[in-house]
Amino acid sequence: MDNRTLLKTGIVGTVVAAVCCTTPILVILLGALGLSTWAGWLDYMLLPALFVFVGVTIYALRRRRAEAAGCDVGAGQNQKR
Repeated sequence: MDNRTLLKTGIVGTVVAAVCCTTPILVILLGALGLSTWAGWLDYMLLPALFVFVGVTIYALRRRRAEAAGCDVGAGQNQKR
C-alpha cells in the first residue's frame, strides 16, 4: 500500500473512531433506528478500532520519516530468493 494512502486511512479512521467514542452520535442514531440495545456493545468495538487506527497512523508516519531520511523502506519485499 502506498504510504500516502496508508496515512490517509489511519487519520480518517482515527478521527471517525474518536468522534464516535467521545460523543453520543451513535447512541442517538441507534436510538432513532430502534437499535438502542446495541449501544452497550459500542465500546467493545470502537475502542479497539481506535487503537488500531492510531497504530496505522503511527506506522505510516514512521515509514514517511524513514523515506525522508533516505532509508529503503521497501527493501526485501520484491527480492527473489
